[in-house]
Amino acid sequence: QLQFVESGGGSVQPGGSLKLSCVINGDILENYRIGWFRQAPGQEREAVACISMKSLSARTADAVRGRFAISRDNAKNTAYLQMNSLQPEDTAVYYCAAHRTYQEAMCTLDDRFYDYWGQGTQVTVSS
Repeated sequence: QLQFVESGGGSVQPGGSLKLSCVINGDILENYRIGWFRQAPGQEREAVACISMKSLSARTADAVRGRFAISRDNAKNTAYLQMNSLQPEDTAVYYCAAHRTYQEAMCTLDDRFYDYWGQGTQVTVSS
């Protein structure tokens, strides 16, 4: 069983930046593809970004492409989501998730493949 510690959320004005961190303990992080997802009040959860086991590939959702970037540091068991040019529509609870896999390949933005989930961190963008 994995244990997640998410941090970095908070309140920011439009145009600002935040960097989310997700420390994952309980196994070797390199065994997992990592995804970030978000859920706004009254809306379904949506994918934000994902990254492969060894950072050889990554994907970002259309809504955040060019503004958000996912990364990871397997030695620190930590995944990151750098969020720039934040807008009010980015307000949501952000979750990191892990997908156990056995080969380096493209990650998926389909949340059904993710086996383990963090508790979420709130991001609020308003003036």
